[in-house]
Amino acid sequence: MKREDLLKEPVQDINLDDIKGLNKYLNIYEKIYGFSAEALTRAEKILANMQKNADLRFISFTANLVSTGLRGLFADLISKGYFNVVITTGGTIDHDIARSNGGTYYKGSFDYDDDMLRELQIHRLGNIIIPFESYGKVVEDVVRKVIDEVVKEKKEWPVYELLWEFGKRINDKNSILRAAYEKKVPIIVPGIVDGSFGTNLFIRSQFNGLRINLFEDMRLVKDLVFTCKESGALIIGGGISKHHTIWWNQFKDGLDYTVYLTTAQEYDGSLSGAKPREAISWNKIKEHSENVVIYGDATIILPLLASSLLS
Repeated sequence: MKREDLLKEPVQDINLDDIKGLNKYLNIYEKIYGFSAEALTRAEKILANMQKNADLRFISFTANLVSTGLRGLFADLISKGYFNVVITTGGTIDHDIARSNGGTYYKGSFDYDDDMLRELQIHRLGNIIIPFESYGKVVEDVVRKVIDEVVKEKKEWPVYELLWEFGKRINDKNSILRAAYEKKVPIIVPGIVDGSFGTNLFIRSQFNGLRINLFEDMRLVKDLVFTCKESGALIIGGGISKHHTIWWNQFKDGLDYTVYLTTAQEYDGSLSGAKPREAISWNKIKEHSENVVIYGDATIILPLLASSLLS
């Protein structure tokens, strides 16, 4: 196959306007009720109560989803005020910067030959394909430009403030970083050095003296948790973003409202597959809280869940 044969259909972001009307189908799932339909029905009610009662509302997700059209939906959920803290992974910053600065991601296939893709200078992320020139070089150029500007103001930055500086310079309504900057929603990335963005921060620091202060990010989350009346979280996927969300809430007896959306199973003892009941044993979720786990692909389930917020 030729390169131009593969790079034909760009991934398109969606927002809340695109999913208006989906919430009417939730009534159907409530009638069906069995198996995953029951979990979806419960999640809808928990998110509604969280929006009504919780003053601290986390959304946690993994970076792979930001390569898809869900990126715009995440940005819109932040812009419209449904969530006021984001906890995610380093790749989220990579993909958002790349796609906000001219990088185009394309619809592909899980079945493409990866040796062929490497020869054609195309990365594969599941069934999303990314030309080399749409990722690494874009992130590198943006980081170099922005960091060399912000170090003139000060050398040491909390990561969440640094990410606002990047968001301030983005002109893309589908950008998560832009939405977070405009709403002053902190994006907490505990594993910030794990990815292209973090690596390029390190490289620039060797020339301009940049220092990042992750303790300030932790202080912010600690202060938010200890000053809130109630807290809730929509946690999509697992890993460090999931754990960081529930970890900090343990110090105030746990989350009041929790929805897990995952494909991971608990049989291997992994944090990613652990159910809310395990988090209760760690004091990360309150014993008598509202919580549920939904098993499914976020690209299918999240638009349904998000549509419930519109009602």
